[in-house]
Amino acid sequence: MGIIKEVRGFKPKIGDNCFIADTAAIIGDTTIGDNCSIWYSTVIRGDVNTITIGNNVNIQDGAVIHTLYQRSTTTIGDNVSIGHNAVVHGATIENNCLIGMNATVLDGAVIHSGTIIAAGALVLSKQICEPNSIYGGVPAVKIKEVSPEQNKDIVERISKDYIMYASWYKE
Repeated sequence: MGIIKEVRGFKPKIGDNCFIADTAAIIGDTTIGDNCSIWYSTVIRGDVNTITIGNNVNIQDGAVIHTLYQRSTTTIGDNVSIGHNAVVHGATIENNCLIGMNATVLDGAVIHSGTIIAAGALVLSKQICEPNSIYGGVPAVKIKEVSPEQNKDIVERISKDYIMYASWYKE
């Protein structure tokens, strides 16, 4: 189990059947749902404001989840994958989304359900990303729609794969 640290009277709440890697840090006003996996060198820092993470979420190696003091919170819905070294800072990510490796999502941004943010993309502060779409680039722009088949093949598959990967560490 990684570092689970109470800060300012806020102790992280972690749901059932979660995998927390040994080098992950979960701090402060953070709530994590059921069947989540928080991977190596990930930092979820709810020291300055609230971070809420849904069920079946995987936050991959080296990702950082944070907020702004008294100005933004971070909310991550169900069945979301946050890729390796991604940063989510004070944003809302709805259900069934994928945030690609090394992507950055800034304060006040909203990633609507079914959306994929490509690897390396920069979603600007207060940017609204349409549902069932792919965004990429710096700054991120809409590239195309995501079909239900693509969503199932990419977003849903990765979420399920990470539940399986996490189970390997519980044996």
